Amino acid sequence: MTLSARRSLAAVSALGVSQIISYGTLYYSFSILAPAMGEEFARSREWLFAAFSGTLLIGGIISPWSGRWADRLGAGRVMTLGSLAAAVSLLVCAWAPNWSIFAPALVTTGIATPFILYNTAFAVLVQIDPQAAPRRITLLTLIAGFSSTLFWPLATGLLKWFTWREIFLYYAGLQLCICFPIHFWLSQMTRRSPMLRPEASSDPATFDAGSLPLASRRSALILIASGFSFGSFALSAMLVHLVPVLAAVGLGTSAVLVGTIFGPSQFASRLVNMVLGHRFSALAVAILSTALIPLAFLMLLLPPPVPLIAGAVLFAMLFGMGSGLNSIVQGTLPLALFGHRGYGEILGKITAARLTVSSTAPFIFAFILEQFGPHAALAIAAFVGCCGVVTFLMVARLVRRSYQ
Repeated sequence: MTLSARRSLAAVSALGVSQIISYGTLYYSFSILAPAMGEEFARSREWLFAAFSGTLLIGGIISPWSGRWADRLGAGRVMTLGSLAAAVSLLVCAWAPNWSIFAPALVTTGIATPFILYNTAFAVLVQIDPQAAPRRITLLTLIAGFSSTLFWPLATGLLKWFTWREIFLYYAGLQLCICFPIHFWLSQMTRRSPMLRPEASSDPATFDAGSLPLASRRSALILIASGFSFGSFALSAMLVHLVPVLAAVGLGTSAVLVGTIFGPSQFASRLVNMVLGHRFSALAVAILSTALIPLAFLMLLLPPPVPLIAGAVLFAMLFGMGSGLNSIVQGTLPLALFGHRGYGEILGKITAARLTVSSTAPFIFAFILEQFGPHAALAIAAFVGCCGVVTFLMVARLVRRSYQ
């Protein structure tokens, strides 16, 4: 095994730990802790998830800058600063005396997310070893997929003994004591990426192997960003509300148990992709992953002859599989079509569109859930997911035409 291969495998292991912690502390725990926050601040679900939507929106706004900085400074350095920012934001949330301070503090956690979550982590792997990056990205998502499986039960258990404020303090400690050292170590391994040069020659030799011709790049980028935006709207809406929605459709206390199927399903889909993924293009996996999401929602809308628990288990399995594959193709599809030149910037642009659209999902979904019930919310989310499938089919058509 070459030195570069050993370094990239070590980076995957370290990033796996930091991604589990970062997604768990900044994303997955919120739906579990939200009722306690709402009770203390006397705010409804809509208010809480409006604030949480603000974190996704600010993350989308910051993403293009985080991508460019990852290319210019090295992705490891960007992640190091991000873990510090995440810890500070969590501390401010924990110490916020009232809603008027807590809500803006919660939104500031979104500033940290583009710097420490998948986008920049993928850029780390591309900068360490561009050739092995697609397989390493799959391996990283395989490990990080356990974040929800660990943090949903963890947050539920911690709430029995601690307040949400004390839990946030604990989460800030995880960012400082575990994520920060990992990211600092990675900063010594990463290097700057080649920057995008729009004015560069259109000669195919100037582009990475397998990337799209220059003439097709802009259209492909717009379509890919749109496809991921539709899919992420459906994903974001349900990921934040997964346990409460399962309870609302009638599972009651079994909702958390069924929700834990989501993580292993993510793991299973990523494991299959790691073993068999070389047989399929990144675009084919993108279409499949996006289609699994609305199909999962339909499992919770099956008519009465189908037992609710059976539909819920099928939902958790399909939704986990779709989410697991979606996380992979967010990194591998841009790399396959555009190459590694300016990878961080391209990923940042796609993420900006994706997060800006999906930032509205938790609030809209919470509103529909409260006003019209879980079945209406699931049906609307399924429709949006189907729009994502159609968009990726349009990308496939564009790619075929580009190579004819």
